[in-house]
Amino acid sequence: MELMKTDLKKSDPTYYKSSKQPQIVELEKYYYLTIQGQSAPEDQLFLEAIEAIYSVAYSIKFLCKAEDNDFVVPKMECFWYVAGGAENQKEFAKTPRNEWMWKINIRMPDFAEQNHYYRAVHHAKEKKSQLTNFDLVKFELINEGLCAQALHLGSYEEEGPTIQKLHEFIASEGLAISGYHKEIYLSDPRRVAPEKLKTIIRYQVSKP
Repeated sequence: MELMKTDLKKSDPTYYKSSKQPQIVELEKYYYLTIQGQSAPEDQLFLEAIEAIYSVAYSIKFLCKAEDNDFVVPKMECFWYVAGGAENQKEFAKTPRNEWMWKINIRMPDFAEQNHYYRAVHHAKEKKSQLTNFDLVKFELINEGLCAQALHLGSYEEEGPTIQKLHEFIASEGLAISGYHKEIYLSDPRRVAPEKLKTIIRYQVSKP
């Protein structure tokens, strides 16, 4: 008998779905794999970080599958920000790309534990010894809580109007942005044309 795979996109649609019209969502605490650094998104550092975090994610998947807890590796997410805290993020678009800071996230199912993470990092190091950044991959509990989000359709370079609409919505709701710009990549840019890409843009918000 084939085991059912846990698919967070289906079991937690609030997290992985959004409309083009901005909306408020309330999120719980979740465990994630994370890796962070500073570079342009096209830089080798960023690309190697993606490879490292996915290597660990798939290693956790196979460890859990051996325990009859298989899952679909969730969509990649990323916080994008510049130095200076939340109040300085309006300067992001004016900041040179090589100064952009990022934190890649992949959410983990509830049954993935710290022990799986340690074993997965060890396995990934053995399998892909050419990568040297596996120690930067962390297993981290993140609580975003109250958030505002909207779905962006199109290329990453054309997110401006969606971001502006979302910012205006947040202000109209009497809220303020209290976290960094976050993107959830619902589409694979290697397989989907730029104009058809789907990306959830999300901000943690709070009462000012």
